[in-house]
Amino acid sequence: MKIFASAGPVLARRAALALGAAAISPAIKRSEAQTSNYPTRPVKIVVPYTPGGFTDLSARLVAESLSKVLGQPVVVENRPGANSILGAGLVASSAPDGYTFLMVLPAHAANATLQAGKLPFDPVSSFAPVSLVATSPLVLASGKRMPATLREFIDYARAREGAISYGSSGIGSTAHLAMELLQIRTGLKMMHVPYRGTQPALQDLMAGNIGAMFDVNSAMGAQFEAGNIRALGVASAERVSFAPSIPTFAEQGVADFTASTWSMLLAPAGTPKPIMDRVSSEVSKIIREPAMVAKLREMGLLAEGRGPEETGEFLNSEVTRWASVIRTGGVTVE
Repeated sequence: MKIFASAGPVLARRAALALGAAAISPAIKRSEAQTSNYPTRPVKIVVPYTPGGFTDLSARLVAESLSKVLGQPVVVENRPGANSILGAGLVASSAPDGYTFLMVLPAHAANATLQAGKLPFDPVSSFAPVSLVATSPLVLASGKRMPATLREFIDYARAREGAISYGSSGIGSTAHLAMELLQIRTGLKMMHVPYRGTQPALQDLMAGNIGAMFDVNSAMGAQFEAGNIRALGVASAERVSFAPSIPTFAEQGVADFTASTWSMLLAPAGTPKPIMDRVSSEVSKIIREPAMVAKLREMGLLAEGRGPEETGEFLNSEVTRWASVIRTGGVTVE
């Protein structure tokens, strides 16, 4: 204290800054060392769903190849519960050191509105975007007793306001919100029947208990081929390579109608940028490798491998987009 007092205010400030820099410098050096040596132990990808689903599959495809390039095991840990909130909350509260990641799908973006004020984290600000891994455009399917084309189905359902039911894999799922969006865009009014997953909804569609549903082609393709249900349209800007015979909505008079499920890799907010950039770059290489692109196509998926900035922009756009649908359609989880 005597040194600062006798040196005057200017010298006192300089001395204080010097002491602060000296204190911070070791921390910076430790951080730089951790980043340059990364990784030095196993890396974990948390999947907030049970094994076997789209998100889990995406995580395991990435983890297997990522283990090789990083030189450390990359393990997938399934932490299902509360529509992905449990697993996401675990990652949000984890140390931002590059050793814990989260693989999510569109429900993560929808929860920002559906669960507003109830989440222990913010779906955007609590995480750092790493990579949009893969996407899969949704397909609208109808029962075989329903009209055979999209336009005919829309006219048929519009003439029977509230009488046609549609299924989904659950409230707030992409399949549910896509149908809400279609109703908003076309003036349809149908009754929603939520199921606990795709398969029970698909079974009821084939049995004629519901009239239509959205889901990915990989879940319904076999039934299209068997003639048990009909593919009315794919919700993508262009026809997709894994189902080239299914026309887009735009081709059938519903312009600019797109909806897809997707898998996205996130990290806790504050994860060092060099680690983020490295992991994102490696994921991009893995996903865009020709053999992987072909493998994903066989499973009805489109390879993406986008970088952190583009992934962040995509996540923000999805949050905004589905927020509008949820509010306009009056969708709630109650």
